[in-house]
Amino acid sequence: MDKQTITIYDVAREAGVSMATVSRVVNGNPNVKPTTRKKVLEVIDRLDYRPNAVARGLASKKTTTVGVIIPDVTNLYFSTLARGIDDIATMYKYNIILANSDKNELKEVQVLNTLLAKQVDGVIFMGNKITEELRAEFSRSRTPVVLAGTVDPDEQVGSVNIDYETATKESTEVLIQNGHKDIAFISESHAEPINGIYRLNGYKKALEEAGLPYNEDLVLQSAYTYKVGEAVYDQLTKAGATAAIVSDDELAVGILNAALDRGVSIPEDFEIITANNSMLTEITRPQLSTVVQPLYDIGAVAMRLLTKLMNKEDIDEKTIKLPYTILSKGTTKTKEAL
Repeated sequence: MDKQTITIYDVAREAGVSMATVSRVVNGNPNVKPTTRKKVLEVIDRLDYRPNAVARGLASKKTTTVGVIIPDVTNLYFSTLARGIDDIATMYKYNIILANSDKNELKEVQVLNTLLAKQVDGVIFMGNKITEELRAEFSRSRTPVVLAGTVDPDEQVGSVNIDYETATKESTEVLIQNGHKDIAFISESHAEPINGIYRLNGYKKALEEAGLPYNEDLVLQSAYTYKVGEAVYDQLTKAGATAAIVSDDELAVGILNAALDRGVSIPEDFEIITANNSMLTEITRPQLSTVVQPLYDIGAVAMRLLTKLMNKEDIDEKTIKLPYTILSKGTTKTKEAL
């Protein structure tokens, strides 16, 4: 018998039981006699039967599959989140379809619609912002959606993050306490709420409370890649910056190395605090001072929240903020957890 064509009917016939009994065994239903369960499992093993998830989904209206939209699978920030998502998905017996959106708003909508066409039970979205087109698709599909490391300022969609505003404020305060007056703030586009609303507000509040002026020349919008670090550092030098808050670890490494290549002493002449505490912060010399986000936990909690939404369980809070710390390592003068 061709195992590609083996069906639940074949297993039932071989085992001498009903298809309903085979279904109960496959789905782990306890209401099956141990002897019957053993017999059915032996037939499943002998025939190498693999339940058809699509067919099972049509019957139950569930596919036990979750779509995960990731903007850049090569970025350690997102890949660490994805690991947390996958581990909890496995625990709750969900399969993951991972889709890369390349930080492209048009592609994000296309990828979402592709996942919805596959009848996924839920979606975890990791992107830079919720566009109106995306929000409309979320609303129209009625498929549960949770944001991981992405903020919905309207709090209509469930999300898991840290308090980016306070984390950036406290990072800026560390640099102010270390004697800096010309502190740069570097992020991706301010059209993204995490950067343009929360992080930027935190930076501005720290300056204001310290009585320091806000200087637009010290606020840069940059791609989150290593290779632009050199150009960014040169801009910082031109603007007179003596320290920087950087919203991405890979970009921070680029800035650090550009400074070192020019003979700058770190942290004596220039200080840096980055944002994600990915592995990159540990492999630089000196190591990068950083906000310590619980990246794995953000992914894991987002997946757990999604399981609750998919199963229509009661939810205390849809907008979840996890704790963070700031770790001063080799790119700041104070070397301790704050």
